[in-house]
This record gives sequence, C-alpha cells and structure tokens, in this order.
Amino acid sequence: MHRTCLLALLILVAFPPQLPAQADKPQAAAQARDGSHDFDPLLGTWKYHLKRRLHPLTGSNEWVEFEGTGTCRKIFDGAQIDEGEWNGPTGHIVGLTLRVYNPQSHQWRLYWDNQKVGVLDPPQVGEFKDGVGEFYAQDTINGKTILIKFHWTNLNTGTPHFEQSFSDDGGKTWEVNWITDQTRVSD
Repeated sequence: MHRTCLLALLILVAFPPQLPAQADKPQAAAQARDGSHDFDPLLGTWKYHLKRRLHPLTGSNEWVEFEGTGTCRKIFDGAQIDEGEWNGPTGHIVGLTLRVYNPQSHQWRLYWDNQKVGVLDPPQVGEFKDGVGEFYAQDTINGKTILIKFHWTNLNTGTPHFEQSFSDDGGKTWEVNWITDQTRVSD
C-alpha cells in the first residue's frame, strides 16, 4: 500500500495535472478609466476662431465670427484654467474655463465665466469616450429652462474643435450656437 501511494505521489510530482486556463477564473471588475489628463493636450498657447449664433433657439441662423488668443495652464493634476480674449464685429469677449476632474466619478466639471457676467455658469459635467468629450448642464435662457451640451473633438491634434449646443425640448433636438476651432501657437 505504501509503495502504491509513494508511486502515485512521484507520478503527480513528475507529471503534474494541467489546471484549467485562466478564463475559468472569475475576471476582476474592469477598472474605471483615469481621465484626469484628458484635457492636457490643451495646455499651452492658442489662436482661436470662434463662430457664435446671435439669437439661439429663435430660428435665426445669423452668426458672428471672432478671432482671439488664449492660454491653458495646469493648476494641479486634474485641474486647469483656460483664459482667452476674442474680438469680433459685435464686441470683445474676455473669458475663462475652469476644468476640474473628480477621481471618484471619473467625470469632469467645466465652469465658464466671462468678464461681462462675472458669475461661473453651472458646470458642464461629463467625460471622454473614444476621444470625444461630451458634457451636459441645465440652465435658463430667456426665462426658459434648457439643456446645454459641450462637444470636444480633435484634442490630440494641433487643431482641437469645440461646439456648444442648446436644447429646449429635453434633448430631443440640439441647435449648435458656438463653434471654436483652435490652432496651437508654437513656443
């Protein structure tokens, strides 16, 4: 009996059984993507070409164009400030965007302010998926509650593109009212 057990033990040591592949083990939950550096491609100095719809959500298709410059700088990992000035036929715009990343929700909050108003708008909240950033907020225009959408593309190029759209029907339809194309200024 001892010889049989000893022989079986030697066979197990010399020729261990093949264990099932890793696929049979439960897979760990997917880790949420760390997006704290999503806006880092915007760090630096830029020239802006801006188109703004003069009378959004009125059926008007009258646009005005602005040219401007600005700088985006890092405050700390997951936070930055973007400052700019634009000139056009309807005046001068001085504004800033404060961007703050929430590591728990994996979402950004984008706050806009301009010199004329002096109040941070409600934050646009969202994230990037497959290189496209979408951020949403609710606000009031002309006494009516609307939805606002920010849409960022081409961040990892020298020509990022931004659009702002409004919806007054709960997001069924969207009207673009602000388009910004940026061009990096060489250091």
